[in-house]
Amino acid sequence: MDMQTSLLDRLFDAGLLIDTGVDGLYGRSGAFEDVIQRFEGLISAFGSSSPSEVIRFPPGMNRSHFEGSGYMKSFPQLAGTVHSFCGCELDHVNLLQCMAEGNDWTKDQKATDIVLTPAACYPLYPTIAKRGPLPAGGGLFDLQSYCFRHEPSKDPARMQLFRMREYVRMGTPEEVMAFRQQWMERGQELIAAVELPVEIDVANDPFFGRAGKMLANNQRDQALKFELLIPVTSTAKKTACLSFNYHQDHFGKTWGLTTADGAVAHTACVGFGLERIALALFAHHGLDTADWPSTVRKALWG
Repeated sequence: MDMQTSLLDRLFDAGLLIDTGVDGLYGRSGAFEDVIQRFEGLISAFGSSSPSEVIRFPPGMNRSHFEGSGYMKSFPQLAGTVHSFCGCELDHVNLLQCMAEGNDWTKDQKATDIVLTPAACYPLYPTIAKRGPLPAGGGLFDLQSYCFRHEPSKDPARMQLFRMREYVRMGTPEEVMAFRQQWMERGQELIAAVELPVEIDVANDPFFGRAGKMLANNQRDQALKFELLIPVTSTAKKTACLSFNYHQDHFGKTWGLTTADGAVAHTACVGFGLERIALALFAHHGLDTADWPSTVRKALWG
């Protein structure tokens, strides 16, 4: 925790992150954003050999799609919903009085049809399913979105609102597994290009509750998820900066995604935690990008 607080304080002092008074909710400076933009360019360069459809969804998604995804079965502790005032003038007077008295003014807020996006790929599956069967050879999609997860922390690498860049592959089991293996190799090459120490290990998602422990064990036993780990705030507990996930036919069955021949589609994705990678770069190369190694600057700025 001391290392985490120390890095966070140094980022605040340098003006790279801006304190909002809420753990895990930070403003970003131009220098911080520039690093993310340059690294995204590097991601695009590594992914350019495989043509993909670029889609950008907003940080909120259709609530009915969210409910249909099954996210609340596995991760209710992370979800965030959008609530709004839906009352009359009298309700508004009561709301203002409640605020003036320092009481909870949110209790009469009502849920809207928008839920905060938990992962960049979640709006994609129902969108593609509406198109009908995938074309021959499946589909490859390039996504980026702000995402929300309710896990406030002093660890700057565990933000509540953060950006995720993803490539998502849909198709046969063989096609999506080959995609994941390719990106596990590319991911290591990409991180090596910016001279960060890295290792890959099998992992699991933070499933909720007692039943979640069994799901996590099954996920690890089947090697469905791997993470690319970089020391950011701790050398003992490294930070997952990339993840490589094989969903099997979960999203295919959930949304009716099919291949060209009518079989249930399988899906896989590679996800980049953009803020986490920027933090890793600042932690390892220093808080002033002008002082970074020339080889790293060349990789990012050309």
